[in-house]
Amino acid sequence: MNQRITGGRDTKPPIDDLAALRAHLLEQRQFRTAQLRQLAGAMAPRTGTTHGRQAASHSEIRTKLADAARMVLADVEAALTRMDQGTYGSCHLCREPIDHARLTIVPQARFCARCQYVREGGR
Repeated sequence: MNQRITGGRDTKPPIDDLAALRAHLLEQRQFRTAQLRQLAGAMAPRTGTTHGRQAASHSEIRTKLADAARMVLADVEAALTRMDQGTYGSCHLCREPIDHARLTIVPQARFCARCQYVREGGR
């Protein structure tokens, strides 16, 4: 199945590309899960190694990293679910296909580039 460009937008990824995208998502899931385990271990209180403010700032950084990892992991899980349901690659807003190039870069993308731009307030 060849990919065609219609009206300046790519079609959904071909079936063989879905396997590569799924493999990338599974790698991301494994990485984020390991990252969360590592951060959870690093968050355990340590005695005598750092002082007040430094310990608090390190803890805050680890908390923010863990929050970001959980958010990406949730997006990855949702993308894998969409693959299983056959809805992967369609924008959640306009229902148009998400550009193949965008999915290659951000395989967990829920929105086409145009709708993502609109959602972010045109920033």
